[in-house]
Amino acid sequence: MKFAFSTNAFKQYSLEDSIKEIGAIGYEGVEILCDIPHLFPPLVSKQRLSRLNKFLERHYLKVSNLNAFTLSAISDVYHPSWIETDKHSTDIRIMHTINCLKAASLLGAKNISTEAGGPLTANARERKDLVKLFVKNIERAVKIAETEKIRILVEPEPGLIIENSSQITEFLNSFDSKSIGMNCDLGHFFCVGEDPAKVVYQLADYIGHIHLADISSDRVHYHLLPGTGSINFKDIFDAIRSIRYQGFITVELYTYENNPIEAAQLAYEYLQRFV
Repeated sequence: MKFAFSTNAFKQYSLEDSIKEIGAIGYEGVEILCDIPHLFPPLVSKQRLSRLNKFLERHYLKVSNLNAFTLSAISDVYHPSWIETDKHSTDIRIMHTINCLKAASLLGAKNISTEAGGPLTANARERKDLVKLFVKNIERAVKIAETEKIRILVEPEPGLIIENSSQITEFLNSFDSKSIGMNCDLGHFFCVGEDPAKVVYQLADYIGHIHLADISSDRVHYHLLPGTGSINFKDIFDAIRSIRYQGFITVELYTYENNPIEAAQLAYEYLQRFV
């Protein structure tokens, strides 16, 4: 098992300080937030990325994933999304994704993750039309991903156009490319009423990276420290072993922005029982 921790919990820290703290705890990998205040591509030079590579090496960390989901530098967590009504907005999302692919190539990352379209609005078009729009828009980035040999991983989430296992399966089957897959956030599947362990078995062929956090019994989408909610982690890790998953498992606890070091430490200690 290779565990990583996401820097989106460390928004009150610089990227370098986040990496230093995550490495000191014992994680093998780090997921880097491709947004302010960490690594928003338009604000990061190739020289900075080169220095960052050396910094990662000094702290014995690999990049588990580049988190290209949020766009707070432009708008907010979700917008511009893949299903905006105006071309200018979707062009921003497409270009951000392409820039993150190029950054991933320079940092030795194998994948980036992105949002799953939306959230939906009251006056939104028919879902089938929005899915077609999503496919059309992301195809432009998938072509670049093929060139860069980096995978784009769509992350199903409650309230977005793709939020469950059947929807992500249908979506990914629209592509004839190995450069697009799924960022499997197990807590998100729990939120929409699915068994995360079963999802691991069912969607094994699509999983490119795993996000981990706990969720309370009410299934409200709020990331908790592993072991403090209602997710059955034993079953999940049995499933992960069974499918012979070789990638990183990244703990994502952006909800602990006020105490990220303690959260990262407690999560690491809890997860050691499954190694």
